[in-house]
This record gives sequence, structure tokens and C-alpha cells, in this order.
Amino acid sequence: MVKRTRKESPAEEAEGHALPPSMTADEPLLSSYSYHSQIPDTLLNSKVMMGVDEAGRGPVLGPLVYGIAYCSVDYEDTLKDVGFDDSKALTAESRQSLLEKLISLSDHLAWSVRVMAPQDISAGMLKSVPYNLNAQSHDATFSLITDVMAKGVQLEHVYVDTVGPAKSYQAKLEAAFPSIGFTVASKADSLFPIVSAASIAAKVTRDAIIDNWTFVEPINGPSSSSKKLKKEDSSVDVSEEQDQPMKLGSGYPGDPNTVAWLKNNLDDVFGLPQLARFSWSTVKNLLESNAHEVAWMDENENTFKSNFADEPPSMKKLGVQTISSL
Repeated sequence: MVKRTRKESPAEEAEGHALPPSMTADEPLLSSYSYHSQIPDTLLNSKVMMGVDEAGRGPVLGPLVYGIAYCSVDYEDTLKDVGFDDSKALTAESRQSLLEKLISLSDHLAWSVRVMAPQDISAGMLKSVPYNLNAQSHDATFSLITDVMAKGVQLEHVYVDTVGPAKSYQAKLEAAFPSIGFTVASKADSLFPIVSAASIAAKVTRDAIIDNWTFVEPINGPSSSSKKLKKEDSSVDVSEEQDQPMKLGSGYPGDPNTVAWLKNNLDDVFGLPQLARFSWSTVKNLLESNAHEVAWMDENENTFKSNFADEPPSMKKLGVQTISSL
């Protein structure tokens, strides 16, 4: 396995930031999982408000992470003074500091994340009956709320950054959890501090997972790819002249560094490392243009049947059967 070592900024090195407890270092991310912080006793005997937000919905690389944060309704005014803000509007150092603050306020706040592995996202979206990203996102939120309620927390109101139309999503949540009030809004992380806290948990967790990704596949260095890819974008440099470690970039399909990394690590038989989301059109197009086509036997079963209509004894010994006969 190859580990991509996280490069800390000078500020992080000076402050000695640790990896968030919501990720496991030195282990490859092979499946989705949930992490829950300890719940203070005060939250088990009071009315509670919760915020929900995500990080990593659009990128072609890495997991999608849903975060929640929750506290007593009486703590709302204090929460406004803590300094939580939309995670996307903050620097990495500020987000890290706020997560540490979130952890330090464990007598009043609790938080959780649902890490949706890229391979699970793709497997769902590429099913014959697609399990689309909105549905997967909704289910991640539902699972986090259900987990918290199962621990005895009495949720009174939940603020959610919307996925899809806000009204229909709110109606769906209210139908699933009739005892809870919901406010679903676009840009909720900039409107409600409790959603901002959730966005910090999600964003710092995702960034740490990406920065410390453990690859189970061979990874090409910047000068290891001499092949010429079809339809190559001349603005993306994958030449042998590069002498710096190859950057993943932001992970978004429009980032030249991300596109270069995808092209440099494309195997024409095995595709791309599991860090990539195979259901994204960026990856689909890259594979269609530069990788070998795969013909699945169950997609051409009639040909299979005709080819083995008079199967020789050797085929019978091997136990070869059509998909429909299994």
C-alpha cells in the first residue's frame, strides 16, 4: 500500500494539529462508516437542536462527508459567540482550530460524521436502477439523525443545508421524523451557527482523509507517465519534465491539477485508484477514450448460449454455465 503523506503548513506544524478523531490514520478507506463523539449527559436531559451539512459533493476525488453538530436549545446564544462560520469561507487553519474548539466544548456540544466512500458512491450511482447522489445524501442524513435519537437524545429542531429543492426535502424529513421540527434552507451554514459547526466537522474530516489517503494501488509519480492520452487537454501538463510531487488539486473536475492526476494514474486495463469516483462523467469520458472496452458476458448472453450450445465435455468439466442458469 502507498500512503500519501499529509504536508502540514507552517502554522499547523507550530500548533501541532492532530488528525481528527473522525478518521482512522494509516488505513485505506474501503467502505463507508459513521463516527459519533461522546454525548454529554446534559444533552440527554434537555431539548436539543441540530445542524446538518456536507463537504465534498461535487469533487471527482474522495469521499462525500456529512456532518452534524447538536447542543441544547438553551446553548444557542452561546454558540453564536464561538465563531463558527461557513467552512468554505475559512482557511484550513481556521477550520482546524474550530474543530478543536468543537471537541473542547464536549460538555455542551456533540457531533458526528457519515463518511461516504467514493467506491460506494459510484457503486450506487452505476446500478442498473441508479441510487442517485441526492438519495444517498438524504439517507446519510437520515442515518445520522436516527443514530442520535437511538442514543436517547430528544431532538426538537434540526437545521439542514438543502440537497435538491428545499420544500420537498423538508417534507420528506418531516414525514420520516414527525416529532422533530425542521428548517431546510440553501446556504444554511451561513445562516445558523449549529449548521456551521456541522460544516466544520464534515470539511475537516474530508480534508484529513484526502491528505492522508492510503492507496491500495500503485501510484504513478509525475515523471512515470510517458503515454499519450487521447483528446489530451494541452493546458494539462503530465510531461516528464515535472520534478515536484504530483498534486491532487481541489478534486473538482475543472481543476487542471486534478485532471492531470487522473490522466497520470489511469491504467488502461484496471482504470483508476479507488480515490476516484467512477460514476462522474470526467472519469467515464477518460476511461471511454483511453482504456480498454469491457464486454460483460451477461450483456450478450444469447451469443454465449449459441457459442456453447454444443459444449464439449471439457467445458462441462469446468462447470461453465449461462447467467440465467445459475
